[in-house]
Amino acid sequence: MFTGMIEEIGHVERVTKGAKSSKLRIKAGVMLEGTRIGDSISTSGVCLTVTKLEGSSFEADVMEVTMGCSKLGKLTAGSRVNLERALELGGRFGGHMVSGHIDGIGIIQSIVQEENAVWLTIAAEEALLCYIVKKGSVAIDGVSLTVAAVDHTEFKVSVIPHTGRETTLLQQKVGDLVNLECDMIGKYVEKLLDRKSPEQGQLQYESDEPLSEAFLRGNGFY
Repeated sequence: MFTGMIEEIGHVERVTKGAKSSKLRIKAGVMLEGTRIGDSISTSGVCLTVTKLEGSSFEADVMEVTMGCSKLGKLTAGSRVNLERALELGGRFGGHMVSGHIDGIGIIQSIVQEENAVWLTIAAEEALLCYIVKKGSVAIDGVSLTVAAVDHTEFKVSVIPHTGRETTLLQQKVGDLVNLECDMIGKYVEKLLDRKSPEQGQLQYESDEPLSEAFLRGNGFY
């Protein structure tokens, strides 16, 4: 589990590509403090397992499924990536719950400076946008941000100077791809509302009346 609060920008030293997977070697600093083989590091929003530690670098394998749903397959030597170690119990939780499991890819549509902040407009498929809520949270390349506006084709976030300095977000340009992870709460709610059980069958709600506590209790929600 991660928070979306980036700790460091790393540099890709080497990409070794196989037929359907890749191995990344990433140069880092603070990421390696206390890190052991088998630990998880969020790399531009993707949860990767450390398979090798050597000097000031770590290596991780990227599976085919991860290559397909993220932009990691487009990384090359010299690429900069946002890095975050897994959340430690007892630490401050400054962002939101981030799993490191990418939901899809967005495309930067515009980058607009407004006084001390920068507005990013990002286009995404409607299947992703249905989970993105105004004033809710979204992780963009692993960075926890608040959604300022959203419609059926795109959404907007505002990047403050600190976030711009400490992440790769403002090093991007219009047309670049970004990894997106929607807030996981909405996905769990959708799954529960669409669940089946032997006793109750398919849970459905088709009514003009507001969803009520009585209805939820009658369908197994307590």
